[in-house]
Amino acid sequence: MSRLVLVLGDQLSPDLTALQKADRETDTVVMAEVMAEASYVAHHPKKIAFLFAAMRKFADALRKDGWTVAYTPLDDPDNAGSIDGELMRRLDETGADEVLYTQPGEWRLIRVLEDFASAAPVKVRRFEDRRFICTHAEFEQWAEGRKALRMEYFYREMRRKTGLLMEGDKPAGGAWNFDKENRKPPPHGVDTAPMQFTPDETVDKVLDLVDAKFAQNFGALRPFWFATARGQARRALAHFITHALPRFGDFQDAMLRDEKFLYHAVISVYLNAGLLDPLEVCRAAEDAWKAGDVPINAAEGFIRQILGWREYVRGIYFLEGEDYPRRNALNHQRKLPDFYWSAETDMACVAHAVSQTRDEAYAHHIQRLMITGNFALLAGVNPHAVHEWYLEVYADAYEWVEAPNTVGMSQFADGGLLGSKPYVSSGSYIDRMSDYCKDCRYKVKDKTGPDACPFNLLYWQFLDRHRERFEGNHRMGNMYRTWDRMDADHRKTVLAEAEDLLDRLSKGDRI
Repeated sequence: MSRLVLVLGDQLSPDLTALQKADRETDTVVMAEVMAEASYVAHHPKKIAFLFAAMRKFADALRKDGWTVAYTPLDDPDNAGSIDGELMRRLDETGADEVLYTQPGEWRLIRVLEDFASAAPVKVRRFEDRRFICTHAEFEQWAEGRKALRMEYFYREMRRKTGLLMEGDKPAGGAWNFDKENRKPPPHGVDTAPMQFTPDETVDKVLDLVDAKFAQNFGALRPFWFATARGQARRALAHFITHALPRFGDFQDAMLRDEKFLYHAVISVYLNAGLLDPLEVCRAAEDAWKAGDVPINAAEGFIRQILGWREYVRGIYFLEGEDYPRRNALNHQRKLPDFYWSAETDMACVAHAVSQTRDEAYAHHIQRLMITGNFALLAGVNPHAVHEWYLEVYADAYEWVEAPNTVGMSQFADGGLLGSKPYVSSGSYIDRMSDYCKDCRYKVKDKTGPDACPFNLLYWQFLDRHRERFEGNHRMGNMYRTWDRMDADHRKTVLAEAEDLLDRLSKGDRI
């Protein structure tokens, strides 16, 4: 008896369930670079290149480990163009009796493989993806009967389950999180950067292929410096733990024009493709804290992003089902502004975030949430358009992790399932946490007038527009009281100028 074992591009782990259930003596691993996956959205070229190069290297590692691997490059003339098509082709070639696969990370591909299983002439077996710390059943059990699915309480359960940063049944340091210590404004300088890797022969071939096939996609393909193998990804993790994690906590929310990465790890691209295991990453941070090399606010803040937030959003995505990315609780319908692609805007913060995204396929969580996401929410952009933009432009974006972050946290389109309030701010927050405002054509201190920061105008217009929904929110009452205390003529001017700005935005005028 022989079987096919499917390994997808974001499943590049030897611990993948389907591989663990297979027999390297008799079974064949199937991997394929297919246009259906490379183009269901117009992915950033760096993301495509990263995945293809990492897939090729993972296939080579499997072969060295004794596996038979049927690998299809994108430019193979026999390429069927889709995952299910490649499986059918390999079934015909090998005469295999069964297909094994691990559940994909998005509903679209789950349905593709379910349809394949219904049509296939052999038995098809699906396994749960066990590379995550929380199983679907555990998350469903945690969520059952709760009025609010707040990440903080889920995170505490994950701390208890894993023992990470625990002292008996108490959190290390006497607190579950140290967020209040992790909001310092930008430092004057940054003395480290993520580890970068020079492309080897395998990567160079992939870069040429991607350049030929996807040159029209948004984003710069070169220079390319991502790790593309597990050993490299582990080196990048070790470099972060030693050089950046000690200051990560203090400055994780800060933004600087001339520092793309600050003290961030930039390892989510490796985690989400399987080159790193989430528990090994968390343990590395914990070990550094135990050794006295990293303060607890840094270790805890970093671990929370993985053990807490990453596991939580995956749970939400699968719990809520296929319609989740289409939710639009605030009924926002505006078209995504063109400057999300061109960076041609006078708003320095947005121009910088989009330019960095174009060049690196990366922006850190505050740039995503409080710059591009904040503006889209204030302007009333259709959340599905925002969702697709994030899915297209970031190298770490897969729907299971991206949709809850965008639809839920960033755009409040799930009506508050994920977040207790919308993440909106005026320009003052951006000014406090960045140096973007220094050279901006707009003046962040101006509340009205031709030089007023668009975030200032749109912030109050957003609150006024959605007053009925948010006035009773205990976290937003102070903002409405502040608005009400303003002079009536001033409020009228703010709303009129905000409407004029939105009208110009709809016409495509530069703002």
